[in-house]
Amino acid sequence: MRTIKLIIEYDGANYQGWQVQPKGPTLQGLLEEKLRLLTGEPIHLFGSGRTDAGVHALGQVAHFKTQSPMEVHSMKRALNSLLPRDIVIQSLKEVEDSFHARKHAKSKVYEYRILNRDLRSAFFRNYVWHIPQKLNLIEMTKATKGLIGEHDFSAFRSVGTPTRTAIRKVIRAEWKKGRDGVLRFEIEATGFLKQMVRAIVGTLIEVGKGKINAEDFKKILESKDRKKAGPTAPAHGLFLKEVKY
Repeated sequence: MRTIKLIIEYDGANYQGWQVQPKGPTLQGLLEEKLRLLTGEPIHLFGSGRTDAGVHALGQVAHFKTQSPMEVHSMKRALNSLLPRDIVIQSLKEVEDSFHARKHAKSKVYEYRILNRDLRSAFFRNYVWHIPQKLNLIEMTKATKGLIGEHDFSAFRSVGTPTRTAIRKVIRAEWKKGRDGVLRFEIEATGFLKQMVRAIVGTLIEVGKGKINAEDFKKILESKDRKKAGPTAPAHGLFLKEVKY
């Protein structure tokens, strides 16, 4: 039995998220189907974590076990030929049997993109959240610093999602402004709650619009109350950028 590790890039617009579910196509489901055709075996693919409907990935990591003798370069090429154009296998390699994409992940990096200019974009509409109002990036950056460290992020998670604990450790969080007018919020943590990044971004935008300030943002985090935070940012601006091991 061999263990195969994948690094996957995908456009999440046409999928109901990563995890297999009864309604609609999912990324895990489609990949398992194509791997089954390729290997002739029932395949169960383990991802580093779930991404919600509409969320994209630049570097999702997954693994599966197989008895197929197919050489990894051929497997990668064949799998890419079977997949639709919105999914690409960037890397496929054999790893030690003990490797687990989720359990062995040390941290994950997410990126959220905001187009902050008057005009929307015809080309990037599915990959950025368009906000025409000028944002106060200085105050947003100030508020962002309060995320660093270990906190209870109950104020920034999807309501009604059961988790053993809402405590997560954020390693870094920062804003970058590109020449293309796109603001990029990058956050790295040891783990994330459901819709945590989108809730954080939605609340930071409230800071940028002047509706609340950095001190208010800190109080919202400390409150552990989702009702006090801002709206959930749209899924299409979010990318799983990297998983670190």
